[in-house]
Amino acid sequence: MFSLLKRGLKKTAKILTTDIRDLFQLRRKIDEAFLEDLEEILVTADLGPRFAARVVEDLERDFKEKKVRDPDQLIAHLKGKLLANLKVVDNHVRFAEKPPTVILVGGVNGVGKTTSIGKLAYYFREQGKRVLLAAGDTFRAAAVEQLELWATRVGADIVKGAQGSDPAAVAFDAADAALARGTDILLVDTAGRLHTRENLMKELSKIKRVLTAKIPDAPHEVLLVLDATTGQNAISQALRFKEVIDVSGLFLAKLDGTAKGGVVLAIVNQIETPVKFIGVGEKQEDVLAFNAEEFVEGLFQ
Repeated sequence: MFSLLKRGLKKTAKILTTDIRDLFQLRRKIDEAFLEDLEEILVTADLGPRFAARVVEDLERDFKEKKVRDPDQLIAHLKGKLLANLKVVDNHVRFAEKPPTVILVGGVNGVGKTTSIGKLAYYFREQGKRVLLAAGDTFRAAAVEQLELWATRVGADIVKGAQGSDPAAVAFDAADAALARGTDILLVDTAGRLHTRENLMKELSKIKRVLTAKIPDAPHEVLLVLDATTGQNAISQALRFKEVIDVSGLFLAKLDGTAKGGVVLAIVNQIETPVKFIGVGEKQEDVLAFNAEEFVEGLFQ
């Protein structure tokens, strides 16, 4: 598992570890110029300007108190500060007391939402759980077809409707089927884009209502899929979706194809929503439940 994470974070780790050590070679001592360059490195890794500035401010104080004198001490301190930031929110999956656990999944088109749902189905199937997929993105035939392929590939059931049909009706039928079949996990796909925010809010609210009517406390998780390669733009998407639906966790996809792995810290710091899963490759098994300790270690491999 950790080797997958290290592979996914390789580009980000090169920026943080190599560039910081090179900075010590260039500057020789920790002074104002050094700290300015360090802040630039952190921003390059996409920790976000606000969070990067806060981290550097803390490190400057540690330097004045003589807690940091060399690259190893700096990296150790940096690890500690990043880990402390990630652990302010609980990233465990909220399972239902009684199955099925219903996970509603949102995200704009192009972020890898359908693939991420397929990976989640695989992840839960590997744990021996019975999984049902609800093809709620009825506006795109390709989304339904892709989800069907994933269902076949990982051994999950699927409930779908006709193209253009009411997504809430599909969600209701899926909830009904999940109860009848003894399903452990119900993953509900949703449309990636509607014409207005008001339309999106109405549709997602309707889906949530029908799920709750069928299964009390559902959905138990509302996951938002974000594309890690978009860096700070992912934060903007997360903020917009949080206005529409009560996002309980994030699935950060495509982490392997970016040098912007630090965006995880920026997201947690800025929108106070935990990252619960990460995608670190193209294969079905390239999905990990987020672990803060391993993630921070991976950033400095």
